[in-house]
Amino acid sequence: MNRHTKLAILIAPVLFIAGFIASDYYMEHQAAQDKVFYLTQQNNCDVLADKCVLESGEFLVSVSDHKGVTRINATFPLDTVVLMLVNDDNSQQIYQLAMADTPYYWQAKTDLRESIPQAGDSRKLRLVAKIKGGSYISEFVSTTLSR
Repeated sequence: MNRHTKLAILIAPVLFIAGFIASDYYMEHQAAQDKVFYLTQQNNCDVLADKCVLESGEFLVSVSDHKGVTRINATFPLDTVVLMLVNDDNSQQIYQLAMADTPYYWQAKTDLRESIPQAGDSRKLRLVAKIKGGSYISEFVSTTLSR
C-alpha cells in the first residue's frame, strides 16, 4: 500500500462521521423552519350544529359554537388559535381563543351565533392554528342548516 491509500483509509471514517453529524444538524434546522399547512372541510360545515370538521392529513380540527362561545377541538395539542369572522366587505373580526382545559381544547366568546341565526344563513370564517412552528390555516363557510 502506498501512502495515499493509507491516508485515505485513516481519513475516510472521520469524514463519514463528520458528514453524519453535519446532516443531522441540517435536518434539525430544516425541521425548525416555519411551515404552512392548509386545512380543508370534510363535509358541509354547520358550526352551530357542531358539524364542522377541518382536516389536514391525520390532523383534525372540530369547530362548534354553544351559547355564544366558539370552541375548537384538535387531535394534536395547539400553541395558539385565532378565529376570524369575515364580513361581506371582506373585513374581519379577530378572536384570539384561550386554552380551555388542555392544549387540545380552545374557546372564546364570539358573535358567530348572532351572525348566522336562521336556517340558510352563512358566514365565511378563517382559522389559524399554530403547532411548534407550523401554521395550519383554513378559510371555510359555515351555513346554518336548521334551527
